[in-house]
Amino acid sequence: MSAARVLVTGGTGFLGHSLAAHLAAGGRSVRALVRPNSDIRQLRELGIELAAGDVCDAATVTAALHGCRYVVHAAGLFRFWGAARDFERTNVEGTAYVLEAALRHGVERLVHVSTLAVIGTPPLGGVIDEATPCRPADPYQRSKLDGENLVRMYHQTAGLPAVILRPGAFYGPWGRYAFNRLFFEDPLKGLLIQVHRGRRVTLPVFVPDVARACAAALTAGQPGETYNVSGASLTHRAVNQAISRLAGLPPARLNVPAGVMLALARWSTRRAERTGREPYYPLGLASYVFNDWNVSSAKAQAELGFEATRFEAGARQTLEWYWEAGLFRRRGRLRPAAPVQTAAVGPD
Repeated sequence: MSAARVLVTGGTGFLGHSLAAHLAAGGRSVRALVRPNSDIRQLRELGIELAAGDVCDAATVTAALHGCRYVVHAAGLFRFWGAARDFERTNVEGTAYVLEAALRHGVERLVHVSTLAVIGTPPLGGVIDEATPCRPADPYQRSKLDGENLVRMYHQTAGLPAVILRPGAFYGPWGRYAFNRLFFEDPLKGLLIQVHRGRRVTLPVFVPDVARACAAALTAGQPGETYNVSGASLTHRAVNQAISRLAGLPPARLNVPAGVMLALARWSTRRAERTGREPYYPLGLASYVFNDWNVSSAKAQAELGFEATRFEAGARQTLEWYWEAGLFRRRGRLRPAAPVQTAAVGPD
């Protein structure tokens, strides 16, 4: 394995925990761009070279890229609620700084980590592949699509050898937000609810799988191409049943009418505009929860060698992390996993 240095942005983030470790274990020389207030203990333990800075600071990005032949741009601002300007600053302007620095330093490959959320509103009854039209539904999704378009522009007009990855909904160790919170933490707290009787389809991807896809994309795949990277699409019911079975939780969920959840989300989002604090159920969750995300990762499987971890195996590791970290009390031993049926369903 080549020891050519790889710059990783977002090295202390959810994906970064797995990505830096995987690259280092594979013999890569890794440098991480880290903000001054970041928790860098894991990176230090791995022997990762650290470069202080921020993707929103062009000078520090340029300095961090000096001597690097590859870049994985994994930094980004992801929330279900927030000001459009904040998303634009990190996900668009920050990406522009990384692209400009990569071009200036003549990198051999840049891997840009985007998100399947750029689709916004999935097609009814259809499968999401890389040609599916994007219809962003919120400021975060729009900013990520704008970031993608910058990557494509730099490739097409300046020849930057860049690849775009679109992961699904992250889950796994080190996560405390989004999929992890809704499907792991809420049930572990006793909040056992679902909408549409669990029939909607979600798009989980085990974070270590995304890390492996990033590493593969440094040398595999075609510059200028986009690759979906997701595990098997599953109904909310299948996800809930798998986690309950593994964790020893009650299998039943209280079915909350969609109208009630949307009304709560609208009220709490309006309230958040006054308090400045993100609501527990922001309206930005709607496009993720009330749509069917049937995703094809066939292109990544064929060109990047991507393989997704079975959900039961990834969920088991995630639960073990929660308990070993002391975040939740273990309820006996993990129960054996049973097959989880993948989903390929349309609208009700």
